[in-house]
Amino acid sequence: MIESFRNIFAIPELRKRLLFMFAMLAVYRVGCYIPTPGVNPAALLEFMEQMQGTILGFVNTFTGGSLGRVAIFALGIMPYITASIILQLLTVVWPYLEKLSKEGEMGRKKITQYTRYGTVLISSVQSTVMAFWIQSLTTASGAPLVPNAGIGFVLMTVLSLTTGCAFVMWLGEQITDRGIGNGISLIIFAGIVVGLPGAIANTIRQMSNGTLSLIQILILVVFMLLVIAFIVYMERAQRRIPVQYAKRIVGRRQFGGQSTYLPLRVNSGGVIPVIFASSILAVPATLGQMVNQPWIQPFTDALVQGQPLYYLVYVVAIVFFCYFYVSIIFNPADLAENMRKYGGFIPGIRSGRRTADYIDRVLTRLTLVGASYLAAVSVLPDFLINGFNVAGLPFIGDQLDGFTPLWISQGLGLQFYFGGTSLLIVVGVAMDTLQQIESQLVMRNYDGFMKKGRIRGRR
Repeated sequence: MIESFRNIFAIPELRKRLLFMFAMLAVYRVGCYIPTPGVNPAALLEFMEQMQGTILGFVNTFTGGSLGRVAIFALGIMPYITASIILQLLTVVWPYLEKLSKEGEMGRKKITQYTRYGTVLISSVQSTVMAFWIQSLTTASGAPLVPNAGIGFVLMTVLSLTTGCAFVMWLGEQITDRGIGNGISLIIFAGIVVGLPGAIANTIRQMSNGTLSLIQILILVVFMLLVIAFIVYMERAQRRIPVQYAKRIVGRRQFGGQSTYLPLRVNSGGVIPVIFASSILAVPATLGQMVNQPWIQPFTDALVQGQPLYYLVYVVAIVFFCYFYVSIIFNPADLAENMRKYGGFIPGIRSGRRTADYIDRVLTRLTLVGASYLAAVSVLPDFLINGFNVAGLPFIGDQLDGFTPLWISQGLGLQFYFGGTSLLIVVGVAMDTLQQIESQLVMRNYDGFMKKGRIRGRR
């Protein structure tokens, strides 16, 4: 492993790409600490402590804490992700965008340009709403977040946050073009892992104070390693469908005749379904903080972490968005038609509609496995922290709570820094970046990280 890291910096191009990536991420982190003018920092810190567990706390995790400071990068890269998802949805229902997506590099550039315009528009709307909302807020002690509220503060906030979001989007594109890995994913990755040193220091502090015992810390470490290993295994899992291509003779040359396979990932939707489900479940808690109505309070209390209804809605939303997102990004009919055009067929399956139905049936089963995996990884850390409130079950909750162990009803009390969504993103981005570094090393005849699975040439 030490030799592999030494090889990274032995290649000039790879070394430049890595240093450029680290420099751009450093610029992003600096921008997360530059505050927007006009906000009272002490009052803002007190207010953000009250908003933990709401959608603001959820977005604050992905922005590396910049939202909690109302920094110029407070919106982070979330407007770009929202615009990208909207464009992907419109590609299915709008023939113009569907035609652009099939025009190769020029079509992709046009869709990227539309995504940039959508990012600026969404960030402008979000920053305007945020500016009016922030200047109307006060803390529990009565201190206003904006001492000098007015149209000047609104215009300055909209200009600062929109420009910061566009700059973060540019940083992500520059990392993708001139660095290593996907720039947008790496920016989210940097925003999440930036709090890891503080979480480790807090754990050490709790151990020294006697709050956490050595046994609890060992359980936490073992649990983290097992979950990470499970995520790596499931993210690389594939169902390989064999495909045979018929022989064709063109002139004096013979084409086709080889056997290959169609790789279908178990988790084709990635982490997008979990992000959607988490965002939806964070909305009720946010409404409970914003709107003080007695009839809303029972619904918001039932949808907090640890309540049975929360976990039920969370799992159902993850399964729904898994199927919904996979149906958008994967079209079995187009895949079967392309295979038929090039003389490919699945052994034992007739070409055309039968092939499309077979692929759709296999993909449906794989999506169920992938959705179950995402739900398990997302719910298990929350279960260990908060437990499962058995008393909240209707009709039988009080009877079950009497003989339910405390580690089920109240959790283990482990301060697990990475939630399910954060852990999926961190592990997935780290694996993709490592794979790209591996490809660069192997391409230049260097030993990579994965020596057992490295593809060797004929010589």
